[in-house]
Amino acid sequence: MGVESSIEWTQATWNPVTGCTKISRGCANCYAERLAMRLKAMGNARYRNGFAVTVHPDLLDLPLRWSKPRMIFVNSMSDIFHDEIPDDFIYAVFATMNKAKMHTFQVLTKRPERVARMAVNLPWLENIWLGATIESNEVVDRIEILQNIPATVRFLSIEPLLGPINNLPLEGIHWVIVGGESGPHAREMKGEWVRNIRAQCLSRRVPFFFKQWGGVNKKANGRLLDGRTWDQVPFTPKPGTKKGIVLDSPAFAY
Repeated sequence: MGVESSIEWTQATWNPVTGCTKISRGCANCYAERLAMRLKAMGNARYRNGFAVTVHPDLLDLPLRWSKPRMIFVNSMSDIFHDEIPDDFIYAVFATMNKAKMHTFQVLTKRPERVARMAVNLPWLENIWLGATIESNEVVDRIEILQNIPATVRFLSIEPLLGPINNLPLEGIHWVIVGGESGPHAREMKGEWVRNIRAQCLSRRVPFFFKQWGGVNKKANGRLLDGRTWDQVPFTPKPGTKKGIVLDSPAFAY
């Protein structure tokens, strides 16, 4: 429930909640649902309820047991802002993140409207990043909600990218991740869609991270875009230093 991660943009995962429900087209072939049902069939007690929303209070303090600083994806197997998760449990998750200042926590949600309702009561230290999943123009309104939440780093996970997204509102957005869908029913992602988003990010100096092409065999398809990897990431400055971004090599340019 808290392991080293193969996800390219993080280092570890922490799942104090498992299970979710579908709310938009991007959820149709949910990898977490497939994995949860496989783990249930294997007899994993954490997934005795399959993909039904289940809280795990005994895992709330897990990051406090990790002494080495890590980049931690919060709830890779759920959405911490799902309507079925009690407010008090969300506050407890945030309390742990605030205590574990040595780590950076990446909170990703498809439900930023609930974050907005709770934001005034949530402690947003610099080590807590907040992202919204955007898969198409149909849900681009999630970005406007995200822009008004007081996280130090706000990011977009555009995965799976299901169509062209023009004119992304990137004001106040510090990072954009793009990836194609993977798995047995993976839907197509066109290169022109990815390049268009990359161009928007580069023109606005927003770090761009290309995760994968996806497909039925995602390893074979890889993650090179125009002959290189795109692993740009944001950073949060130490007190008294100038805010900016860490850019990968080659230089920040088209």
